[in-house]
Amino acid sequence: MVAAMLRGSCSAQVCAQQQHLSGAASRGAPLTGCRLLARGVRAVQPRSARLATSELRALAFEPVAPVADRMESSVAQLDAQQRVALAEELGYRTIGAELPEDVSLGDVIQSLPKSVFELNMWRAWGAVATTAASVALSVYLIAISPWYLLPLAWAFAGTAWTGSFVIGHDCGHRSFSKNKLLEDIVGTLAFMPLIYPFEPWRIKHNHHHAHTNKLVEDTAWQPVPKAEADKWGSTQSFLFKTFLGSPLKLWASVGHWLIWHFNLDLYTEKQRPRVLVSLAAVAAFIGVGFPAIVALSGWAGLAKFWLMPWLGYHFWMSTFTVVHHTAANIPFKPAGEWNAAKAQLSGTVHCDYPRWVEILCHDINVHVPHHVSTKIPWYNLRAATDSLRANWGQYMTEAEWNPRMMKIIITELHLYDEDKNYVPFDFKKEEPFWAFQRRVLPSTM
Repeated sequence: MVAAMLRGSCSAQVCAQQQHLSGAASRGAPLTGCRLLARGVRAVQPRSARLATSELRALAFEPVAPVADRMESSVAQLDAQQRVALAEELGYRTIGAELPEDVSLGDVIQSLPKSVFELNMWRAWGAVATTAASVALSVYLIAISPWYLLPLAWAFAGTAWTGSFVIGHDCGHRSFSKNKLLEDIVGTLAFMPLIYPFEPWRIKHNHHHAHTNKLVEDTAWQPVPKAEADKWGSTQSFLFKTFLGSPLKLWASVGHWLIWHFNLDLYTEKQRPRVLVSLAAVAAFIGVGFPAIVALSGWAGLAKFWLMPWLGYHFWMSTFTVVHHTAANIPFKPAGEWNAAKAQLSGTVHCDYPRWVEILCHDINVHVPHHVSTKIPWYNLRAATDSLRANWGQYMTEAEWNPRMMKIIITELHLYDEDKNYVPFDFKKEEPFWAFQRRVLPSTM
Protein backbone atom coordinates (compact mmCIF):
# COMPACT_ATOMS: atom_id res chain seq x y z
CA MET A 1 0.00 0.00 0.00
CA VAL A 2 2.87 2.36 0.72
CA ALA A 3 5.24 3.04 -2.16
CA ALA A 4 8.83 2.20 -1.25
CA MET A 5 10.09 4.95 -3.52
CA LEU A 6 8.11 7.56 -1.61
CA ARG A 7 9.36 6.23 1.70
CA GLY A 8 12.95 6.35 0.56
CA SER A 9 13.05 9.67 -1.24
CA CYS A 10 10.46 11.80 0.54
CA SER A 11 9.66 10.73 4.08
CA ALA A 12 13.12 11.37 5.49
CA GLN A 13 13.13 14.95 4.22
CA VAL A 14 9.75 15.61 5.78
CA CYS A 15 10.84 14.20 9.13
CA ALA A 16 13.93 16.37 9.03
CA GLN A 17 11.83 19.46 8.44
CA GLN A 18 9.50 18.46 11.30
CA GLN A 19 12.50 17.95 13.60
CA HIS A 20 13.65 21.44 12.69
CA LEU A 21 10.19 22.66 13.67
CA SER A 22 9.99 20.74 16.94
CA GLY A 23 11.24 23.57 19.08
CA ALA A 24 8.26 25.63 17.98
CA ALA A 25 5.68 22.90 17.79
CA SER A 26 3.57 24.02 20.72
CA ARG A 27 0.33 25.79 19.92
CA GLY A 28 1.59 28.93 21.55
CA ALA A 29 4.49 29.60 19.16
CA PRO A 30 4.30 27.58 15.94
CA LEU A 31 6.99 27.98 13.32
CA THR A 32 4.81 27.16 10.36
CA GLY A 33 5.68 24.96 7.43
CA CYS A 34 4.41 27.43 4.84
CA ARG A 35 6.64 30.15 6.29
CA LEU A 36 9.62 27.85 5.92
CA LEU A 37 8.61 26.93 2.40
CA ALA A 38 8.22 30.57 1.45
CA ARG A 39 11.82 31.11 2.57
CA GLY A 40 12.97 28.17 0.45
CA VAL A 41 14.04 26.10 3.45
CA ARG A 42 13.81 22.38 2.73
CA ALA A 43 16.65 20.22 4.07
CA VAL A 44 19.14 21.67 6.52
CA GLN A 45 20.78 18.39 7.53
CA PRO A 46 22.76 15.74 5.63
CA ARG A 47 20.75 12.78 4.41
CA SER A 48 22.22 10.44 7.05
CA ALA A 49 21.23 12.86 9.80
CA ARG A 50 17.72 13.16 8.39
CA LEU A 51 17.30 9.37 8.39
CA ALA A 52 18.50 9.17 11.97
CA THR A 53 16.10 11.95 12.92
CA SER A 54 13.24 10.10 11.24
CA GLU A 55 13.96 6.95 13.26
CA LEU A 56 14.11 8.86 16.54
CA ARG A 57 10.82 10.65 15.78
CA ALA A 58 9.09 7.36 14.98
CA LEU A 59 10.06 6.10 18.44
CA ALA A 60 9.24 9.26 20.35
CA PHE A 61 5.88 10.13 18.68
CA GLU A 62 6.95 13.75 18.91
CA PRO A 63 4.08 16.16 18.14
CA VAL A 64 4.43 18.66 15.29
CA ALA A 65 2.86 22.03 14.61
CA PRO A 66 -0.88 21.87 13.84
CA VAL A 67 -1.82 21.59 10.18
CA ALA A 68 -3.90 24.78 10.37
CA ASP A 69 -0.79 26.70 11.41
CA ARG A 70 1.01 25.36 8.33
CA MET A 71 -1.75 26.52 5.95
CA GLU A 72 -1.23 30.26 6.33
CA SER A 73 -0.59 30.52 2.58
CA SER A 74 -3.14 29.34 0.02
CA VAL A 75 -2.09 26.96 -2.73
CA ALA A 76 -2.32 29.86 -5.19
CA GLN A 77 0.64 31.52 -3.42
CA LEU A 78 2.92 28.46 -3.58
CA ASP A 79 5.20 27.59 -6.46
CA ALA A 80 5.70 24.06 -7.80
CA GLN A 81 8.58 23.19 -5.44
CA GLN A 82 6.67 24.44 -2.41
CA ARG A 83 3.61 22.37 -3.40
CA VAL A 84 5.81 19.27 -3.65
CA ALA A 85 7.14 19.90 -0.14
CA LEU A 86 3.67 20.56 1.24
CA ALA A 87 2.36 17.38 -0.40
CA GLU A 88 5.04 15.33 1.37
CA GLU A 89 4.22 16.97 4.68
CA LEU A 90 0.47 16.33 4.38
CA GLY A 91 0.73 12.80 2.98
CA TYR A 92 -0.10 13.39 -0.70
CA ARG A 93 1.69 12.43 -3.89
CA THR A 94 0.87 15.75 -5.53
CA ILE A 95 -0.97 18.95 -4.61
CA GLY A 96 -2.37 20.75 -7.62
CA ALA A 97 -1.87 24.38 -8.55
CA GLU A 98 -4.76 26.84 -8.49
CA LEU A 99 -6.99 26.37 -11.54
CA PRO A 100 -7.23 29.60 -13.59
CA GLU A 101 -10.48 31.53 -13.10
CA ASP A 102 -11.28 31.52 -16.82
CA VAL A 103 -11.40 27.70 -17.02
CA SER A 104 -14.96 26.38 -16.89
CA LEU A 105 -16.16 22.90 -16.03
CA GLY A 106 -17.37 22.66 -19.63
CA ASP A 107 -13.81 23.23 -20.83
CA VAL A 108 -12.62 20.30 -18.74
CA ILE A 109 -15.44 18.02 -19.95
CA GLN A 110 -14.78 18.95 -23.59
CA SER A 111 -11.16 17.85 -23.20
CA LEU A 112 -12.21 14.26 -22.45
CA PRO A 113 -12.35 11.71 -25.29
CA LYS A 114 -15.87 10.73 -26.33
CA SER A 115 -15.04 7.07 -25.72
CA VAL A 116 -15.07 7.49 -21.93
CA PHE A 117 -18.81 8.22 -22.03
CA GLU A 118 -19.70 5.06 -23.95
CA LEU A 119 -21.72 2.39 -22.11
CA ASN A 120 -20.66 -1.25 -22.31
CA MET A 121 -23.29 -3.71 -21.11
CA TRP A 122 -20.75 -6.53 -20.84
CA ARG A 123 -18.66 -4.48 -18.42
CA ALA A 124 -21.72 -3.27 -16.49
CA TRP A 125 -23.16 -6.75 -15.99
CA GLY A 126 -19.66 -8.12 -15.45
CA ALA A 127 -19.48 -5.91 -12.36
CA VAL A 128 -22.78 -7.37 -11.16
CA ALA A 129 -21.40 -10.89 -11.61
CA THR A 130 -18.14 -9.98 -9.83
CA THR A 131 -20.00 -8.52 -6.87
CA ALA A 132 -22.47 -11.41 -6.66
CA ALA A 133 -19.59 -13.90 -6.65
CA SER A 134 -17.51 -11.95 -4.12
CA VAL A 135 -20.49 -11.49 -1.77
CA ALA A 136 -21.30 -15.20 -2.01
CA LEU A 137 -17.65 -16.04 -1.30
CA SER A 138 -17.68 -13.69 1.70
CA VAL A 139 -20.71 -15.46 3.17
CA TYR A 140 -18.93 -18.80 2.75
CA LEU A 141 -15.75 -17.46 4.38
CA ILE A 142 -17.71 -16.08 7.33
CA ALA A 143 -19.47 -19.44 7.74
CA ILE A 144 -16.27 -21.53 7.81
CA SER A 145 -13.86 -19.16 9.55
CA PRO A 146 -12.80 -19.82 13.15
CA TRP A 147 -13.41 -16.89 15.46
CA TYR A 148 -9.86 -15.54 15.16
CA LEU A 149 -10.15 -15.27 11.35
CA LEU A 150 -13.60 -13.68 11.34
CA PRO A 151 -12.23 -10.10 11.25
CA LEU A 152 -10.50 -10.91 7.96
CA ALA A 153 -13.66 -12.48 6.56
CA TRP A 154 -15.69 -9.46 7.65
CA ALA A 155 -13.18 -7.09 6.06
CA PHE A 156 -13.47 -8.96 2.77
CA ALA A 157 -17.27 -9.03 3.06
CA GLY A 158 -17.54 -5.29 3.76
CA THR A 159 -15.39 -4.57 0.72
CA ALA A 160 -17.47 -6.90 -1.47
CA TRP A 161 -20.68 -5.24 -0.26
CA THR A 162 -19.22 -1.88 -1.26
CA GLY A 163 -19.13 -3.21 -4.82
CA SER A 164 -22.90 -3.60 -4.62
CA PHE A 165 -23.18 0.04 -3.62
CA VAL A 166 -21.02 1.10 -6.59
CA ILE A 167 -23.31 -0.75 -9.01
CA GLY A 168 -26.31 1.09 -7.56
CA HIS A 169 -24.24 4.27 -7.62
CA ASP A 170 -23.81 4.03 -11.41
CA CYS A 171 -27.53 3.30 -11.76
CA GLY A 172 -28.29 6.47 -9.79
CA HIS A 173 -26.10 8.51 -12.14
CA ARG A 174 -27.68 6.91 -15.23
CA SER A 175 -24.32 5.48 -16.30
CA PHE A 176 -25.24 1.78 -16.01
CA SER A 177 -27.74 1.36 -18.85
CA LYS A 178 -29.72 3.35 -21.42
CA ASN A 179 -32.89 1.95 -19.83
CA LYS A 180 -33.81 4.09 -16.80
CA LEU A 181 -36.39 1.61 -15.50
CA LEU A 182 -33.75 -1.12 -15.52
CA GLU A 183 -31.39 1.22 -13.66
CA ASP A 184 -34.05 1.90 -11.02
CA ILE A 185 -34.65 -1.82 -10.54
CA VAL A 186 -30.96 -2.78 -10.38
CA GLY A 187 -30.14 0.18 -8.16
CA THR A 188 -32.95 -0.63 -5.74
CA LEU A 189 -31.95 -4.31 -5.54
CA ALA A 190 -28.25 -3.48 -5.10
CA PHE A 191 -29.02 -1.12 -2.22
CA MET A 192 -31.57 -3.29 -0.40
CA PRO A 193 -29.11 -5.48 1.60
CA LEU A 194 -27.32 -2.28 2.67
CA ILE A 195 -30.64 -0.88 3.98
CA TYR A 196 -30.05 2.11 1.71
CA PRO A 197 -33.22 3.47 0.08
CA PHE A 198 -32.17 4.05 -3.53
CA GLU A 199 -34.25 7.07 -4.55
CA PRO A 200 -33.57 9.23 -1.46
CA TRP A 201 -29.86 8.50 -1.85
CA ARG A 202 -29.98 9.30 -5.60
CA ILE A 203 -31.61 12.67 -5.01
CA LYS A 204 -29.25 13.78 -2.25
CA HIS A 205 -26.16 12.36 -3.93
CA ASN A 206 -26.87 14.23 -7.16
CA HIS A 207 -27.24 17.37 -5.05
CA HIS A 208 -23.76 16.68 -3.67
CA HIS A 209 -22.39 16.55 -7.20
CA ALA A 210 -24.09 19.80 -8.15
CA HIS A 211 -22.67 21.56 -5.06
CA THR A 212 -19.38 19.77 -4.29
CA ASN A 213 -17.33 21.59 -1.63
CA LYS A 214 -19.93 24.35 -1.35
CA LEU A 215 -20.59 25.39 2.23
CA VAL A 216 -24.05 24.50 3.58
CA GLU A 217 -25.22 23.03 0.25
CA ASP A 218 -22.95 19.98 -0.05
CA THR A 219 -24.88 17.01 1.35
CA ALA A 220 -21.96 14.56 1.50
CA TRP A 221 -19.23 15.94 3.73
CA GLN A 222 -18.09 19.36 4.90
CA PRO A 223 -16.31 21.03 7.82
CA VAL A 224 -18.38 22.05 10.83
CA PRO A 225 -19.00 25.82 11.05
CA LYS A 226 -17.58 27.27 14.27
CA ALA A 227 -20.90 29.00 15.01
CA GLU A 228 -22.69 25.66 14.82
CA ALA A 229 -20.18 23.96 17.10
CA ASP A 230 -20.61 26.77 19.63
CA LYS A 231 -24.32 25.88 19.91
CA TRP A 232 -23.71 22.25 20.84
CA GLY A 233 -24.75 21.17 24.30
CA SER A 234 -22.45 18.95 26.34
CA THR A 235 -23.90 15.65 25.08
CA GLN A 236 -24.06 16.78 21.46
CA SER A 237 -20.53 18.18 21.67
CA PHE A 238 -19.22 14.92 23.11
CA LEU A 239 -20.85 12.83 20.38
CA PHE A 240 -19.80 15.03 17.45
CA LYS A 241 -16.24 15.51 18.66
CA THR A 242 -15.84 11.81 19.45
CA PHE A 243 -17.14 10.62 16.09
CA LEU A 244 -15.67 13.36 13.89
CA GLY A 245 -12.40 13.81 15.77
CA SER A 246 -11.17 10.23 16.13
CA PRO A 247 -10.83 7.09 13.98
CA LEU A 248 -14.59 6.63 14.50
CA LYS A 249 -14.86 9.24 11.73
CA LEU A 250 -14.31 6.32 9.38
CA TRP A 251 -17.80 5.08 10.29
CA ALA A 252 -19.50 8.49 10.33
CA SER A 253 -21.47 7.59 7.20
CA VAL A 254 -23.78 5.62 9.52
CA GLY A 255 -24.98 8.96 10.91
CA HIS A 256 -25.26 10.42 7.42
CA TRP A 257 -27.33 7.40 6.36
CA LEU A 258 -29.76 7.91 9.24
CA ILE A 259 -30.09 11.70 8.88
CA TRP A 260 -30.54 12.05 5.13
CA HIS A 261 -32.42 9.04 3.79
CA PHE A 262 -35.47 8.29 5.93
CA ASN A 263 -37.01 11.71 6.56
CA LEU A 264 -39.81 12.44 4.09
CA ASP A 265 -39.71 16.12 5.03
CA LEU A 266 -36.43 16.42 3.11
CA TYR A 267 -38.17 15.63 -0.18
CA THR A 268 -40.71 17.46 -2.33
CA GLU A 269 -44.25 16.26 -2.96
CA LYS A 270 -43.21 15.27 -6.49
CA GLN A 271 -40.27 13.21 -5.18
CA ARG A 272 -42.10 11.42 -2.38
CA PRO A 273 -43.88 8.65 -4.35
CA ARG A 274 -40.57 7.30 -5.67
CA VAL A 275 -38.96 7.80 -2.26
CA LEU A 276 -41.72 5.72 -0.69
CA VAL A 277 -41.10 2.89 -3.16
CA SER A 278 -37.45 2.79 -2.11
CA LEU A 279 -38.36 2.86 1.57
CA ALA A 280 -40.78 -0.02 0.98
CA ALA A 281 -38.02 -2.04 -0.70
CA VAL A 282 -35.73 -1.53 2.28
CA ALA A 283 -38.56 -2.43 4.67
CA ALA A 284 -39.17 -5.62 2.66
CA PHE A 285 -35.54 -6.68 3.07
CA ILE A 286 -35.71 -6.01 6.80
CA GLY A 287 -39.03 -7.84 7.07
CA VAL A 288 -37.97 -10.88 5.05
CA GLY A 289 -34.17 -10.97 5.03
CA PHE A 290 -33.54 -10.38 8.71
CA PRO A 291 -36.01 -13.05 9.95
CA ALA A 292 -34.53 -15.51 7.43
CA ILE A 293 -31.00 -14.91 8.72
CA VAL A 294 -32.18 -15.26 12.33
CA ALA A 295 -34.09 -18.45 11.51
CA LEU A 296 -31.02 -20.00 9.91
CA SER A 297 -28.30 -18.82 12.29
CA GLY A 298 -29.90 -17.14 15.32
CA TRP A 299 -29.54 -13.55 16.50
CA ALA A 300 -25.79 -13.99 16.72
CA GLY A 301 -25.91 -14.96 13.06
CA LEU A 302 -27.58 -11.65 12.20
CA ALA A 303 -24.60 -9.85 13.71
CA LYS A 304 -22.14 -12.27 12.15
CA PHE A 305 -23.51 -12.40 8.60
CA TRP A 306 -25.10 -8.96 8.23
CA LEU A 307 -24.12 -6.37 10.87
CA MET A 308 -20.35 -6.82 10.72
CA PRO A 309 -20.15 -6.80 6.89
CA TRP A 310 -22.48 -3.77 6.94
CA LEU A 311 -20.09 -1.94 9.27
CA GLY A 312 -17.25 -2.96 6.94
CA TYR A 313 -19.16 -1.40 4.05
CA HIS A 314 -19.61 1.81 6.04
CA PHE A 315 -15.89 1.92 6.75
CA TRP A 316 -15.25 2.15 3.01
CA MET A 317 -18.22 4.45 2.44
CA SER A 318 -16.87 6.90 5.03
CA THR A 319 -13.21 6.52 4.06
CA PHE A 320 -13.72 7.00 0.34
CA THR A 321 -15.97 10.02 0.87
CA VAL A 322 -13.80 11.82 3.40
CA VAL A 323 -10.57 11.20 1.46
CA HIS A 324 -12.15 12.36 -1.81
CA HIS A 325 -13.32 15.67 -0.36
CA THR A 326 -11.27 16.52 2.74
CA ALA A 327 -7.73 17.88 2.51
CA ALA A 328 -5.99 20.72 4.29
CA ASN A 329 -5.25 22.44 0.96
CA ILE A 330 -8.77 22.13 -0.50
CA PRO A 331 -11.21 24.84 0.57
CA PHE A 332 -14.96 24.73 0.97
CA LYS A 333 -16.45 27.94 -0.40
CA PRO A 334 -19.65 29.91 0.23
CA ALA A 335 -22.04 30.04 -2.72
CA GLY A 336 -20.90 33.49 -3.87
CA GLU A 337 -17.25 32.37 -4.19
CA TRP A 338 -17.81 28.82 -5.40
CA ASN A 339 -16.36 27.73 -8.74
CA ALA A 340 -17.62 24.49 -10.32
CA ALA A 341 -14.42 23.66 -12.22
CA LYS A 342 -12.22 24.20 -9.17
CA ALA A 343 -14.53 22.18 -6.93
CA GLN A 344 -14.85 19.19 -9.25
CA LEU A 345 -11.34 19.01 -10.75
CA SER A 346 -9.06 20.53 -8.10
CA GLY A 347 -11.34 19.99 -5.10
CA THR A 348 -11.66 16.22 -5.52
CA VAL A 349 -8.79 13.93 -4.50
CA HIS A 350 -7.63 10.91 -6.47
CA CYS A 351 -6.40 8.21 -4.07
CA ASP A 352 -4.93 4.79 -4.87
CA TYR A 353 -5.80 1.85 -2.60
CA PRO A 354 -4.63 -1.79 -2.52
CA ARG A 355 -5.56 -3.27 -5.89
CA TRP A 356 -7.90 -5.92 -4.46
CA VAL A 357 -9.95 -3.14 -2.85
CA GLU A 358 -10.15 -1.24 -6.14
CA ILE A 359 -11.27 -4.39 -7.99
CA LEU A 360 -14.02 -5.29 -5.51
CA CYS A 361 -15.15 -1.65 -5.29
CA HIS A 362 -15.14 -1.14 -9.09
CA ASP A 363 -12.68 1.77 -9.09
CA ILE A 364 -14.88 4.12 -7.05
CA ASN A 365 -11.60 5.59 -5.74
CA VAL A 366 -10.77 6.86 -9.27
CA HIS A 367 -12.95 9.79 -8.41
CA VAL A 368 -11.86 12.99 -10.15
CA PRO A 369 -13.39 12.20 -13.57
CA HIS A 370 -16.56 11.07 -11.84
CA HIS A 371 -16.90 14.58 -10.44
CA VAL A 372 -16.03 16.18 -13.75
CA SER A 373 -18.92 14.22 -15.30
CA THR A 374 -21.17 11.70 -13.59
CA LYS A 375 -22.03 10.17 -16.98
CA ILE A 376 -18.70 8.32 -17.13
CA PRO A 377 -19.30 4.65 -16.17
CA TRP A 378 -16.98 3.11 -13.61
CA TYR A 379 -15.03 1.02 -16.16
CA ASN A 380 -13.97 4.14 -18.10
CA LEU A 381 -12.77 6.14 -15.09
CA ARG A 382 -9.11 5.14 -15.47
CA ALA A 383 -8.99 6.17 -19.14
CA ALA A 384 -10.71 9.44 -18.20
CA THR A 385 -8.14 10.01 -15.43
CA ASP A 386 -5.29 9.50 -17.88
CA SER A 387 -6.85 12.14 -20.13
CA LEU A 388 -7.30 14.57 -17.25
CA ARG A 389 -3.70 14.07 -16.15
CA ALA A 390 -2.48 14.78 -19.68
CA ASN A 391 -4.49 18.00 -19.97
CA TRP A 392 -5.02 19.22 -16.40
CA GLY A 393 -2.65 17.16 -14.25
CA GLN A 394 -0.89 20.17 -12.74
CA TYR A 395 -4.17 21.15 -11.06
CA MET A 396 -4.98 17.73 -9.56
CA THR A 397 -4.36 16.46 -6.02
CA GLU A 398 -3.40 12.78 -5.77
CA ALA A 399 -2.36 10.37 -3.05
CA GLU A 400 -1.76 6.78 -2.12
CA TRP A 401 -3.78 5.78 0.93
CA ASN A 402 -1.41 6.17 3.88
CA PRO A 403 -1.42 6.71 7.67
CA ARG A 404 -0.05 10.27 7.52
CA MET A 405 -2.90 11.55 5.38
CA MET A 406 -5.51 9.77 7.51
CA LYS A 407 -3.99 11.01 10.77
CA ILE A 408 -4.27 14.62 9.61
CA ILE A 409 -7.84 14.14 8.40
CA ILE A 410 -8.85 12.53 11.69
CA THR A 411 -7.07 14.78 14.19
CA GLU A 412 -6.87 18.17 12.47
CA LEU A 413 -9.55 18.80 9.82
CA HIS A 414 -12.68 19.55 11.80
CA LEU A 415 -13.98 23.13 11.83
CA TYR A 416 -14.36 25.51 8.88
CA ASP A 417 -11.93 28.42 8.85
CA GLU A 418 -12.12 31.06 6.14
CA ASP A 419 -8.37 31.71 6.12
CA LYS A 420 -6.89 28.26 6.86
CA ASN A 421 -9.67 26.06 5.39
CA TYR A 422 -9.78 23.92 8.55
CA VAL A 423 -8.87 24.14 12.23
CA PRO A 424 -9.11 21.29 14.77
CA PHE A 425 -11.76 21.13 17.47
CA ASP A 426 -9.12 22.14 20.02
CA PHE A 427 -7.71 25.06 18.01
CA LYS A 428 -7.88 27.43 20.99
CA LYS A 429 -5.94 25.15 23.33
CA GLU A 430 -4.78 21.59 22.74
CA GLU A 431 -6.91 19.04 24.59
CA PRO A 432 -5.72 15.63 25.87
CA PHE A 433 -8.10 13.64 23.62
CA TRP A 434 -6.45 14.97 20.45
CA ALA A 435 -2.97 15.39 21.94
CA PHE A 436 -2.91 11.64 22.63
CA GLN A 437 -4.04 10.77 19.09
CA ARG A 438 -1.48 13.11 17.54
CA ARG A 439 1.27 11.38 19.50
CA VAL A 440 0.29 7.74 18.92
CA LEU A 441 -1.32 7.57 15.46
CA PRO A 442 1.32 6.68 12.86
CA SER A 443 2.59 9.31 10.43
CA THR A 444 4.24 7.10 7.81
CA MET A 445 3.54 7.34 4.09
